[in-house]
Amino acid sequence: MLKDLFISKTRVKLLETFLADPTQMFHVRDLVRKTGDEINAVRRELARMDMLGMVKKEPRGNRLYYWFRHDYVYYFDLLSLVAKTTGLGAALIKNRSKLGRVALCMFSSRFVRRIPKKDSEEVDLLIVGDINMSELGHIIRAEETLRSQPINYTPMTEEELKFRRTRRDPFLLSILTHGRFMIIGDEEDLVS
Repeated sequence: MLKDLFISKTRVKLLETFLADPTQMFHVRDLVRKTGDEINAVRRELARMDMLGMVKKEPRGNRLYYWFRHDYVYYFDLLSLVAKTTGLGAALIKNRSKLGRVALCMFSSRFVRRIPKKDSEEVDLLIVGDINMSELGHIIRAEETLRSQPINYTPMTEEELKFRRTRRDPFLLSILTHGRFMIIGDEEDLVS
């Protein structure tokens, strides 16, 4: 099955495009522009992905639109990979040394899947460690500009995380009880 996932550079680019914003559907020409690949390569990969059950297609007018299937067996695994290799996740990993000593970093599931928050106070990003706040703010502002929406983030020291866990802090529990994607660190260190 893994050989079906990463068989070409075009497939990787298509996965990144589809999963960077899983709420969107794309016309073939849009995908050609976004990937920078030849139209025949994109069409060939879309046909393979359709055959494997990765994408769905729908004709609208004289165009054929594609979107990634949320019921695909590896959907959440691929979403996690793309969250780490594109956008804010990639920026955080790339600039990890500039950010200070980052122990853990996680995105909320709603943030990665681009689903609107139920509550405006919902946290999109939790980052734990000794963080350089000015560098983090710079990275966050760049992503906010790209997304055209604010990102609600919470930095914590490791000691604060431990203290809040032992006190069963409602704020931390609200973060931990929702879906999450780990960007840096081990989920076990976050919850135990």
